[in-house]
Amino acid sequence: MSAWTASLACSQARTATRMGQDKAATESKEQSMSKFLKNPQINGRTASLFWQGRTAPQVISDLHGWEQNPQTMTQAGTGLWRFDFDLDEDAYLEYALIDSESRRRLRDPLNPRRVYNGMGAYNHNFYMPGAKPSSLIRVPKGGLRGKVSRHTVPAEYVSTSKTRRVYLYQPETREAVPLLAVYDGMDYFKRGKLTEIVDNLILQKRIRPVALAFLENAGKARMVEYACAETTLAFLMSAVLPLAAQEIKLIDHEKQPGAHGILGASMGGLMSVYTALRLPQVFGRALSQAGAFELWEHETVAMELVRHAPRPEVKLWLDCGKNDFLCDANRRMSGLLTEKGYDFSYHENGGAHNYNTWRDNLAPGLEALFGEA
Repeated sequence: MSAWTASLACSQARTATRMGQDKAATESKEQSMSKFLKNPQINGRTASLFWQGRTAPQVISDLHGWEQNPQTMTQAGTGLWRFDFDLDEDAYLEYALIDSESRRRLRDPLNPRRVYNGMGAYNHNFYMPGAKPSSLIRVPKGGLRGKVSRHTVPAEYVSTSKTRRVYLYQPETREAVPLLAVYDGMDYFKRGKLTEIVDNLILQKRIRPVALAFLENAGKARMVEYACAETTLAFLMSAVLPLAAQEIKLIDHEKQPGAHGILGASMGGLMSVYTALRLPQVFGRALSQAGAFELWEHETVAMELVRHAPRPEVKLWLDCGKNDFLCDANRRMSGLLTEKGYDFSYHENGGAHNYNTWRDNLAPGLEALFGEA
């Protein structure tokens, strides 16, 4: 072995040793921190995050616009850092820690609770004492009563892709049922636990049996697809509704106008209300969660229809988290609907702009729109 080769080998060995020591030190620090306390520490309205180390990460969250506005932790002692949230008792919050230089996300060793954010990363989360996850998200004892089937429908004339996935949920009944079409359906199916919630509500006789159609969104073109787009209505009427009617015994909307419903969140919430306003004879019930009724401080077409068009026979349910950046827009939409005499309900919760908030607050809206008479 040459002197150069031997030197290189020694250098590599030292590097490997240092990497092992760094990893061991990191794991030791995480174990030490985990024994020290848990995040968050809650005292009244204050939820405190702690970090132990020579330097501290930054905090990004629902409350501060995420990466657009990272927050700095303050020193609370030697090697101890702290950040406080001021929250209502019924709040649910998601947050993450990031390295201040690399902007890379760091795991919070004091909080094992994490949830996928739908954009390739995970957020830590917690509930304040006055809030908790919905009990309806668990699969009923004995398994789901309804059946889920997976389909592909043509979409090349109304979409950026030639086909689109649609999942159908058929409740356990022989009677004709209304259909609830769901924008961003794959997210409501996986993250929103909508099949479990509906199955439980039917089982508990809190809503009538209702079928579900989960619509895959357009991915990168989602904003355009859900910005009060007529092509989306065409896709709904020409592809989704015929598929559902073929697979499930649906109520005939020509005999019972407005029997079906539509659901969505954020841009999907906007599109849900727009769908009801444009197709009230078919989709006479709309459930909007944190609807994006204003875009860049401009009213959307949905708001303009409410303001200027004749009022259709529809029933609307709007909800939004008090910590959601769209809350003010939802309050303005609620005021406009009141002014124009619409049949609607508006409710605020302690959450923000995320699927756990929407999941936990689905039941009241479903009961209002499809409750047993």
